Amino acid sequence: MSDVTNLNLFSEKYKSLKAEINKVIVGQDDIIDQILISVFSGGHSLLIGVPGLAKTLMINTIAKVLGLDFKRIQFTPDLMPSDIIGSEILDENRQFKFIKGPVFSNVVLADEINRTPPKTQSALLEAMQEHAVTVAGKRYKMNEPYFVLATQNPIEQEGTYPLPEAQLDRFMFAVYLNYPSFEEEIEVVKLTTGEKKDILEPVLDSSQIKLFIEVIRKMPIADNVVKYAVNLVSKTRPNSDRATEFISEYVSWGAGPRASQNLVLASKTHAAINGKYSPDIEDVQKVAIGILRHRLIKNYKAEAEGLGIEDIIKNIFKF
Repeated sequence: MSDVTNLNLFSEKYKSLKAEINKVIVGQDDIIDQILISVFSGGHSLLIGVPGLAKTLMINTIAKVLGLDFKRIQFTPDLMPSDIIGSEILDENRQFKFIKGPVFSNVVLADEINRTPPKTQSALLEAMQEHAVTVAGKRYKMNEPYFVLATQNPIEQEGTYPLPEAQLDRFMFAVYLNYPSFEEEIEVVKLTTGEKKDILEPVLDSSQIKLFIEVIRKMPIADNVVKYAVNLVSKTRPNSDRATEFISEYVSWGAGPRASQNLVLASKTHAAINGKYSPDIEDVQKVAIGILRHRLIKNYKAEAEGLGIEDIIKNIFKF
C-alpha cells in the first residue's frame, strides 16, 4: 500500500481506537489524544494528577485496544533496579541465566514513578532511550513497539522523589489530569457502579502500529514548519538570541533540542490523525504545551507572581 493509503487507514483506525477507549473512559479526550500521539510518534508519556483520576485505568485500556503486551510496575520506596530490569540466577547446570523483569513488554506502566528513589527511576533511562538494557555486560533488546507510560502524583504530596531533569526530558508528553466536570462524574459513577461491563476489543496489533509509526515519520514537512518548531523551542531559553524579555524575566531553564525533535514528530502524528498529509504551524501549536511544560523551569519571580508554565508557553506563541 502507498503511504497516502496507509495515512487514510491510520485516520480511520484512530477513530475506532477512540470509540473503543470511550467505552471505559468518560471524557478526558485531550488526555487520550496526547497519549496516543506519543505512542504513534514512538515516544513516552508522563501522566500527572492526584490519586483517583483513572490514570492507571486509562493506560491499561489504551494498551488493550492497541493489542499490545502490557506490564505494570508499582513503584515503591523499597523497589530495586533489578526488580524492574531483571537479574541473573544460577540455573541447574550452574550457568548464569538472565530472568527478564517487567520492563520487557510493549507497553510498560510505571505506576507512581515518583514514589521510588532516583536509583530505581534511572534504571528506566536506558530502556526508554535505547529500547534495550544492559545487564552484566550483555545487551538485551526490547520488543518493538516499546512505550513507557508513567503516572505520578503531584510533587507537593508527601513521600515523593522528584524525577531528575534527564529522565523528564525523555518523556515526549507531560499530561496533567484535572478533576472531571460534574456531568462527567455522574457518568463515571453510573458506569462504574452498575452491572454492565464493556469488553474491549483490540483495534490494532504490533505490526500495524510499527507500520503507522514508520509511515508518519516519512511524512513530508515544509521547511517553514520545521523552522517554526525550532524557533519556538529556542525562544524558551532565557538570555539567548531569540528569547523575549518576558522569558528572560520568568524562566530559569529552557527546553533542549529533544523538544524540537518531539515537536516535529508529534505535529506529524497530529496532522495524520486529522486526515492531513503534511503538518502545518497549527499542528505544532496544538502539541506544544504538552511537550514543553515539563522542560521549562520557571524562576522564583514567576512563582511569586503566580505565573503557570502554560501561561509562559502561550506567551511565546504571540511573538
